[in-house]
Amino acid sequence: MTYARTEPTDQEPDIRARPPLVREFLLVAGLFLAYKFGRRAANGHVEEAFRNAGNVWDLERALDLPGEGAVQGVLLHSQPLIHAANTYYATVHFPATVLFLVWLYWRRPLHYLWSRRILAVLTGGALVLHLLFPLAPPRMLPAAGLVDTGQVYGPTVYGATPATDTMANQFAAMPSLHVGWAVMVAVGLIVATRSRWRWLWLLHPAITLLVVVGTANHYWLDAVVVVALLAVALAALRLPRAARNVPAHLPWAADGGAVPGGGAHVPAYAVPDADADADADAEAAADAYAVGAAHPARTPASPAHPARTPAGAGAGR
Repeated sequence: MTYARTEPTDQEPDIRARPPLVREFLLVAGLFLAYKFGRRAANGHVEEAFRNAGNVWDLERALDLPGEGAVQGVLLHSQPLIHAANTYYATVHFPATVLFLVWLYWRRPLHYLWSRRILAVLTGGALVLHLLFPLAPPRMLPAAGLVDTGQVYGPTVYGATPATDTMANQFAAMPSLHVGWAVMVAVGLIVATRSRWRWLWLLHPAITLLVVVGTANHYWLDAVVVVALLAVALAALRLPRAARNVPAHLPWAADGGAVPGGGAHVPAYAVPDADADADADAEAAADAYAVGAAHPARTPASPAHPARTPAGAGAGR
């Protein structure tokens, strides 16, 4: 019996792989607080941050990268659009990452462990760069000639001046964790699901990139560096083999009793039984023999009607 292939669907979570909730909450919260305090420790390097900003700006021009002002110019054509970009920058970054981890924890425990490790390594690497390479964002660089859209149009998550900002280190532009976390959210959801629409998750990092550049909070190179860091983390920390397979709607398929990559076996009632087929063939042969015995004149092998064969074909042998 042959079954048609179907579109894959979500697999049931492996509860045994789900780590304790309280422990994970404390661990993730601890990592986040360590990162926040680490960024604050990198604050205050004003001269170095502006010197690095000038070098990054010159390097981008030497590499013929498009000016950040080209993106901002598009956003500034519409006040609702620039306001939406500022809102996206201020409100989507952290909640989207938290929801991503919560969903993975509940529905894909193995993917959750992998994604949490990747995000921890990525964030730790970013913190090291923040400490070693303080960088003023393009909205602060006079040579860039860009508008601080958060301060002008709102909303903004930063203070009016870095010196009075007690909530964030405004000289931690390199690399952009807005972009890094958004790319990891998209990668994690693409890997953890099998919907034909899953590639649309790439819209999140694409929009994030345009937003962070258009609002003059990051340079193009901030995104390039964080994607490179993420690529290293993904290469070093591979997804567990047990998390790579997602079953399909039907838990069986035509070949081998399992959907490729699904690991689900064919139910007993859906598998052609070799012994049953053999018994059926034997019964059919017995029935044919019985019919031939009861009506010898109707059987091809009946002596009353010998089979006619061409002469010399060995019919009587």
